Amino acid sequence: MQEIALSQTNRFSDLDWAYTLFLRLLALFVLGEGVLYWVRLIGIFPGLLWRFDLMPWMWQTACVALAVLLPVAACGLWMRTPWGAILWFIAAVGEIMIYAVFDRYFEYRPFIAVFNGAAILTFMVFVILLHLERRKQMRAKALV
Repeated sequence: MQEIALSQTNRFSDLDWAYTLFLRLLALFVLGEGVLYWVRLIGIFPGLLWRFDLMPWMWQTACVALAVLLPVAACGLWMRTPWGAILWFIAAVGEIMIYAVFDRYFEYRPFIAVFNGAAILTFMVFVILLHLERRKQMRAKALV
């Protein structure tokens, strides 16, 4: 009897699977972005800012911070940990600020800003839906 009750509480819903898939795809994208920042830092990047010592101090700060934050956040997102989502959120907001708000000092890349904004909104929708689903399950358990 306990095994049946235990197996019913550990089932993932379709929403949980969709959330996990979303986080895993986001983790792959974030890891790719982190690698691109590392490519820029070590000097393989083709362009004006191809070497760390030739970058303006704003780019140096942003590249170092994002090169560290993004791969760590990707690991956390892949594992579905709360700290991974928090680190990713900080990095995503930072990228939105860099590429949309302070584009005069950095670079204007609307795709990255829009993608990060859409990913943040999708993440918030998933979190709200999962919260409502868990609350519904708790109410159903309380009635039984």
